[in-house]
Amino acid sequence: MDLFTLIVELIGTMAFAASGAMTGLKKNMDVFGVCILGLTTAVGGGVIRDLILGNTPPATFRDPIYATVAIVTALIFFLPRVRRLLMWDQALFDLCLFLMDTAGLAIFTVMGIRVAYAHVPRATLFLLAFVGVITGVGGGVLRDMMAGDTPYIFVKHVYASASLAGALACGLLWHYLGEMPSMLIGGGLVILIRCLSAHYRWNLPRAHE
Repeated sequence: MDLFTLIVELIGTMAFAASGAMTGLKKNMDVFGVCILGLTTAVGGGVIRDLILGNTPPATFRDPIYATVAIVTALIFFLPRVRRLLMWDQALFDLCLFLMDTAGLAIFTVMGIRVAYAHVPRATLFLLAFVGVITGVGGGVLRDMMAGDTPYIFVKHVYASASLAGALACGLLWHYLGEMPSMLIGGGLVILIRCLSAHYRWNLPRAHE
């Protein structure tokens, strides 16, 4: 693994670990619960991705750096001073959670496609998009289920749809633009759609509407 890839994955790991830890804080969990939610959010999607691709044991269990970074990040968010800073203002809390979730979603969506290409050189667009979305949203789904919430991807803004759009863009452009440009465009599209959906309050149609 090259240094750039490692750095990007660690940034995504920290972002998702932060969002998991913040969910644990909101649920008034103890330090163990906060760490478990942070860890699950950070590595859950990657574990599911590796199992789908037959990359076993999953990378998380072969290199402890991801789990270590996730747990340390969760512990930092559990510190009393950090908790007070986040919890005193609900708007600040929601903004931080949104930013962490969006950053993690964008990074892991395109990194999922990169891993898929590495293990399945002739991967179909369907496989690439599926693996990209699973990598992006899998940890968050596990986090919400463990926290006793309806998974975020089904009820909040445009989430999985943003991941799917970014994954499709990345997968379609890969052979034309190369690895880095397609990942930047795919990740950027995820962030753009998430920000626009939050600003304009876009949501997919719901059952009661």
